[in-house]
Order: sequence, then structure tokens, then C-alpha cells
Amino acid sequence: MKLLLAIDSSVGSEAASDAVTSRLWPAGTSIEVVHVMDNSHLLDSALMDEQTRDEMQRRSQEMVERVAQRVHGKPVLLSGDPKAAITDYAKETGADFVVVGPHQQSGLGRFLLGSVAKAIVRYAPCSVEVVRGHPPIEPPRRILLATDGFEMSNLAAQSIAERPWPEGTEVRILSAVELAMTTFQAALEPPFVNDAAMEALREESMKRAQNAVASAEETIVGAGLKASESISVSVDSPKQIIIDEAKAWGADLIVVGSHGRRGISRFVLGSVSEAVATHAECSVEVIRKRP
Repeated sequence: MKLLLAIDSSVGSEAASDAVTSRLWPAGTSIEVVHVMDNSHLLDSALMDEQTRDEMQRRSQEMVERVAQRVHGKPVLLSGDPKAAITDYAKETGADFVVVGPHQQSGLGRFLLGSVAKAIVRYAPCSVEVVRGHPPIEPPRRILLATDGFEMSNLAAQSIAERPWPEGTEVRILSAVELAMTTFQAALEPPFVNDAAMEALREESMKRAQNAVASAEETIVGAGLKASESISVSVDSPKQIIIDEAKAWGADLIVVGSHGRRGISRFVLGSVSEAVATHAECSVEVIRKRP
């Protein structure tokens, strides 16, 4: 695997670097520790005085070298708009994963502002992990996999299965029985919608959720990991279902596909994965198909 650890001088980056250090990775994994000197707020970078530019570069280089020593990674120093710099560099280098922290720090050392972290989650060409927690961070032992049974969810399950995890790691597989159609029942008059039709839709949705869980479980158990299942019939939004389940179960890590089914019967959509990455209390991985 090729990892990019995107850092700044914040506590969030400390958490991200600790997570990368403590995590088990496949043999041959390479890590690049990337720091961006943010000059995007300047209309003309040439207007930056030499002393300020030198100070930014010194601080950036110190942070990159310090973290690179801890994770045995190659330091990379970039400049420009952090949103574009990280996503462009990930594309250019063929990265498999970008790891970031969610926190922000104002002033000279800022990098991962909320908007920047969101942009990386949304636009990175590869999978992204947003790390939450306070150092020292232990490797995840409770992983919540949200699935709708479609391509990206299957890739998320495969991503978990392909990586080494600590002994005793458990993967809880979550899918939802889609109840969104019930909101139309009150709006439409019979005979367009009736109780029998709605019950048939609910049964179909339950079967779909069960199949999604069974497919993911086969992948997870086949990799030698312990698996448990959870099928939600809540009327809450998909984002809230995932976040609530993770909190109630005490998950260390949520893994979701970058997008899923379209239309009314959706479960894991791009907007949902982004919302989970933004609001969850634990770390979140958004899995994308490799270019």
C-alpha cells in the first residue's frame, strides 16, 4: 500500500501520526508524510516577505521530519492551497490511502481546517481515513462496516479483509432496512399505495439488507476476522444510523464505501459517507475504487 499522511502542527495531526504508527499495515507499505505551506490566502505569493516564507518553510520541514521519523516515512513538503495540493499529489503518486486528522489550528501552522479535511474526503482520488482520538491511539479492535451490498460497500469489506489487524479484532456489519417509502404512503391515495404493497416493499428491503450483511460477512470471516451483524429498522437518516450504532457499540473505526445505491432506496451515498466522516466520534474510513 502507498499511504500519504497529511499533517500540520495541530493535535489532530498528532493523532493521525500516532494512528499510522500504531497500525498494522501490509508488508511493503510505503508512507509519505506530507505538509503543505498554505499560501492560498495570499493574492500573490511573491508578496510574502522572505522572513515569513523562511519561517513557514522551517516550521513545515521540522514537522515533516519529526513525524517522518516516528512513522519511518519519506518527508514531502508542498506549497499552495492545501485542498488542491493534497488531492493532486495523491493522484500524481497513485496513493492508495490519505490519512488526515480533523482538527484545526489557526495562524502560521494551520493546514487541516474543517473545509480542507472535507475537501480531501470529497475529492481525493483514493480512500481516505479521518483519524479521531487523543494520543496515544491503540490500533482499532472494533470496526463498524456499513454496507448496502453494492459495489463500493463490497470494496470496503475487501479493504478490511486485505489488511492485517490485531488479534481479537471484531467487525460489526451494519445494514439498514429501508423505510423511506413509508413517507409516501400518507401522501398518496389508494389504490396507488396500500398496506399489502408497503409490506411487500419492507420484506424486499429486509431481504436486501440480510443479503448485504451475509455477503460482507463471508468476506470478513474468510479473512479470519471475527464478525457480528446488525440490521437496523430505524427511520433515522443513514448518517445517524451509522453514527448511533458506532457510539452504542463503542466502535474504534467506521468503514464506509464512498457511494452506494441511488434513489429512494439508498443507504451509503457519497453525501452520507462525507457526513459520517465529518460528525462521527471515532475514526472513519471512506473507501474508494482505485484508479
